[in-house]
Amino acid sequence: MTKDNKTFEDRLDRLKAIVSALEKGDLPLEEGVALFKEGQTISKECAAQLEKARNEVKIVTGGEVEDFDVDTEEDTADDS
Repeated sequence: MTKDNKTFEDRLDRLKAIVSALEKGDLPLEEGVALFKEGQTISKECAAQLEKARNEVKIVTGGEVEDFDVDTEEDTADDS
Protein backbone atom coordinates (compact mmCIF):
# COMPACT_ATOMS: atom_id res chain seq x y z
CA MET A 1 0.00 0.00 0.00
CA THR A 2 1.48 3.33 -1.04
CA LYS A 3 1.16 6.37 1.11
CA ASP A 4 0.29 9.66 -0.56
CA ASN A 5 1.10 13.14 0.68
CA LYS A 6 -2.39 14.58 0.42
CA THR A 7 -3.48 16.74 3.32
CA PHE A 8 -6.86 16.53 4.97
CA GLU A 9 -7.77 19.79 3.26
CA ASP A 10 -6.76 18.40 -0.16
CA ARG A 11 -8.99 15.39 0.39
CA LEU A 12 -11.85 17.53 1.63
CA ASP A 13 -11.61 19.80 -1.40
CA ARG A 14 -11.70 16.78 -3.72
CA LEU A 15 -14.67 15.35 -1.81
CA LYS A 16 -16.54 18.66 -2.21
CA ALA A 17 -15.84 18.62 -5.95
CA ILE A 18 -17.15 15.06 -6.21
CA VAL A 19 -20.32 15.90 -4.30
CA SER A 20 -20.89 18.93 -6.49
CA ALA A 21 -20.48 16.88 -9.67
CA LEU A 22 -22.81 14.16 -8.39
CA GLU A 23 -25.45 16.67 -7.29
CA LYS A 24 -25.65 18.11 -10.81
CA GLY A 25 -26.96 14.75 -11.96
CA ASP A 26 -25.75 15.08 -15.54
CA LEU A 27 -22.95 12.50 -15.46
CA PRO A 28 -23.01 9.23 -17.37
CA LEU A 29 -23.82 6.32 -15.07
CA GLU A 30 -20.32 4.81 -15.17
CA GLU A 31 -18.68 8.13 -14.35
CA GLY A 32 -21.13 8.79 -11.53
CA VAL A 33 -20.47 5.38 -10.01
CA ALA A 34 -16.71 5.88 -10.28
CA LEU A 35 -16.96 9.28 -8.58
CA PHE A 36 -19.18 7.83 -5.86
CA LYS A 37 -16.60 5.10 -5.17
CA GLU A 38 -13.79 7.66 -5.09
CA GLY A 39 -15.83 9.78 -2.69
CA GLN A 40 -16.40 6.81 -0.39
CA THR A 41 -12.67 6.12 -0.32
CA ILE A 42 -11.81 9.75 0.38
CA SER A 43 -14.45 9.91 3.10
CA LYS A 44 -12.88 6.93 4.85
CA GLU A 45 -9.42 8.47 4.53
CA CYS A 46 -10.68 11.73 6.07
CA ALA A 47 -12.32 9.87 8.92
CA ALA A 48 -9.07 8.01 9.59
CA GLN A 49 -7.10 11.28 9.58
CA LEU A 50 -9.56 12.85 12.03
CA GLU A 51 -9.36 9.82 14.32
CA LYS A 52 -5.56 9.93 14.23
CA ALA A 53 -5.59 13.64 15.08
CA ARG A 54 -8.05 13.03 17.91
CA ASN A 55 -5.82 10.30 19.32
CA GLU A 56 -2.78 12.57 19.12
CA VAL A 57 -4.63 15.30 21.00
CA LYS A 58 -5.72 12.74 23.56
CA ILE A 59 -2.12 11.66 24.12
CA VAL A 60 -0.88 15.24 24.44
CA THR A 61 -3.63 16.17 26.91
CA GLY A 62 -3.20 13.03 28.99
CA GLY A 63 -6.52 11.53 27.95
CA GLU A 64 -8.59 14.59 28.78
CA VAL A 65 -10.27 15.04 25.41
CA GLU A 66 -13.81 16.34 25.27
CA ASP A 67 -16.05 16.22 22.24
CA PHE A 68 -15.88 19.32 20.10
CA ASP A 69 -19.06 21.37 20.51
CA VAL A 70 -19.73 23.35 17.37
CA ASP A 71 -22.73 25.20 18.80
CA THR A 72 -21.30 27.14 21.71
CA GLU A 73 -23.27 29.80 23.53
CA GLU A 74 -21.24 32.48 21.72
CA ASP A 75 -22.11 31.01 18.32
CA THR A 76 -25.81 30.83 19.04
CA ALA A 77 -25.84 34.36 20.51
CA ASP A 78 -24.30 35.75 17.30
CA ASP A 79 -27.03 34.13 15.18
CA SER A 80 -29.77 36.21 16.78
